[in-house]
This record gives sequence, C-alpha cells and structure tokens, in this order.
Amino acid sequence: MPHFHLSLQSGDDLILKRMKRRHSRTDAIAFCRRARALRPDIAFGADLIAGFPTESEAMFQNSLSLVEDCGLSFLHVFPYSARAGTPAARMPQVEEGLRRTRAARLHAAGRAALDRFLAAQQGRRLRVLVEAGSRGHAENFATVEIDQGRRGEIAWFRAEGFRQGRLIGRRLT
Repeated sequence: MPHFHLSLQSGDDLILKRMKRRHSRTDAIAFCRRARALRPDIAFGADLIAGFPTESEAMFQNSLSLVEDCGLSFLHVFPYSARAGTPAARMPQVEEGLRRTRAARLHAAGRAALDRFLAAQQGRRLRVLVEAGSRGHAENFATVEIDQGRRGEIAWFRAEGFRQGRLIGRRLT
C-alpha cells in the first residue's frame, strides 16, 4: 500500500538525540524523498511529540517544518507527558500549557497538510476497502465517505471532493 506511518517523534536533531532515537531530521527527509521518487502517489503519516523536555521554540519549529519537509499528511500528535523513572522525567520540563499550545499548533499544521493532500486526490480513481456501508479507506490511508458498498469488499471509487478530513467517493461500475 502506498502509505507509510513513521515514528519520527521530533524534527530536531538534539531532541531526537535526547530521545535516544537512531535517526536524524536529515535521515527522515531523505527517506521521504527517496520513497516519493520511487512511488509518487505515496502518503506519509507520522507520530510527533510536542514539548519534550528542553524543547525550545526553535527546536519546536524544526518539528513544525518537518510536516512540509517530509510531505506528511496524517499526523498523530501528542503533548509530552513525563513518566516517572525515565531519563526524560529528570530533564528540565517544558511548561504544560506550552506543551498543549505546541501540540495544538502541530494539529493545525496536520489538518492543513491533510486538506492539501485530499484536495490533490480529487478526480482520481481510488481502490477503497469498504469498512462500513458508508465509509472505507483508500490504499493511501485516506478515509473515504462512499455512496455504496459492502463491508469487506475492495472497490473502485472516484474522489469527487472532500470535507472534514475525508474524501467523498462515488462508486465506479
């Protein structure tokens, strides 16, 4: 399926190092570019944490810009929450209100990126796995509101528009 969900966590190299992640910002961007060169219709989702200990505004901006730099469309955003006994819990904490504000900013960037992605799907033929009588998922992970279908079938639909984070699909015969 032309969809990858990446466990990026952050777009800032120092934060990634403090998280003990094995990738850098450059690695993530390069991976997305290579994958998109091989499969132009690919879609990316990612997990991102807002407000990890020691995160400055500039570090947060690196995460925010990663949405565009990697071409992310489907975000799972989490405000950081300390877990007792972890190394991160002993680091200087970002104030909780600021964590929530940053998470909201990432959510907004994610909604805008999803809208751009869905707008680009309009007019395209999509194979959709029907999950309920009026909803399914396309191969690229987009949720599709459909006009007809039987649960479990895979059918062709044309994306005729989008609303509220979902494509509107018309079944092709």
